[in-house]
Amino acid sequence: MEDHPRDAVSPSGDGRPTLKTIAFMTGLGVTTVSRALKDAPDISEDTKARVRLVARQVGYRPNRAGVRLRTGKTNVISLVLNTDDQLMGFISDIIYGVSAELAPTPYHLILTPYSSRNDPMDPVRYVVETRSADGIIISQTEPEDPRVRFMTEHGFPFATHGRTDMGIDHPWHDFDNQVFARQAVRELVARGRRRLALLAPSSALTYQRHMTDGFAEAVAESGATEVPFRAAWVDQPLEQIHAQALLLMRRAQRPDGIVSGSGSAAFAVVSAIEESGLKLGRDVDVVTKQSSRLVQMFRRELLVVSEDFRLAGRELARAVLGRIEGRPAETLQTLAVPQGVEGVSGQRIPERAAAS
Repeated sequence: MEDHPRDAVSPSGDGRPTLKTIAFMTGLGVTTVSRALKDAPDISEDTKARVRLVARQVGYRPNRAGVRLRTGKTNVISLVLNTDDQLMGFISDIIYGVSAELAPTPYHLILTPYSSRNDPMDPVRYVVETRSADGIIISQTEPEDPRVRFMTEHGFPFATHGRTDMGIDHPWHDFDNQVFARQAVRELVARGRRRLALLAPSSALTYQRHMTDGFAEAVAESGATEVPFRAAWVDQPLEQIHAQALLLMRRAQRPDGIVSGSGSAAFAVVSAIEESGLKLGRDVDVVTKQSSRLVQMFRRELLVVSEDFRLAGRELARAVLGRIEGRPAETLQTLAVPQGVEGVSGQRIPERAAAS
């Protein structure tokens, strides 16, 4: 006996589309639809594409409880983020990138937030111990990150935004902050700046070493002078960065060039520069990372290096899915290399050699 159309649309009577809905609309059997959604190798790509299109159009979502009972999987990826993060666009762009990569798969994203006031191990421990997700993505990695060790020891699939120095091979995606700092210094020196300061991340984070190494290397090779600026870091509240930047700009030997490790921190630095009676682009140049055009809209004189957090989200999703599938961790590691500094006009400035 054939399914009645009404039954096909909502056999359970609760209004939700089911496999029968898709089968009815595509003219395929329920088993074929199910296997197409699971990317079975014996189903043609054309059929899979047709089934996925209809599934998206009707808003089909698999019953997670049923999936877990049948497969032991949740079809969930947990994105663990510090919601205190002030990097403009970071959270929304990471979420966008991860979600876009998961869209054609059976996996769904859940955001697992935590605050700096809490132990960052807590959300990771909860997900692993309750098995409430099949994989985890974390950010703000430390050189010796206890979260990485915990998930590795429990054999739990994960990927990190940033690297570690633990000697543990694990999936990661990172931005090459060493190259960023080197490019920034070379651009400042090419503009005649000789006294340079770096607003770096917290020393607790792995990428702080990458950025400070690149900065120090480029300062040394150019013959410029570093003006120490270690009382502030990009992870601090903007008010604290502003206060420390004011003190920096009032020194007798103030910097005439500054490298900022984040766009939001650059706002505080520029505010301090102007409050000190100096003009950006004339008295001081600032090179900063940006993830949003808002940074250069704030002050056109800012020199920027773009970091694509949407790309980071996609790469992290690919990495954690690869780990769930059992791919070796060393094949799931990607590094985004900055493409140079953008100037006042928004045009890319080719990386310049250090001044001799």
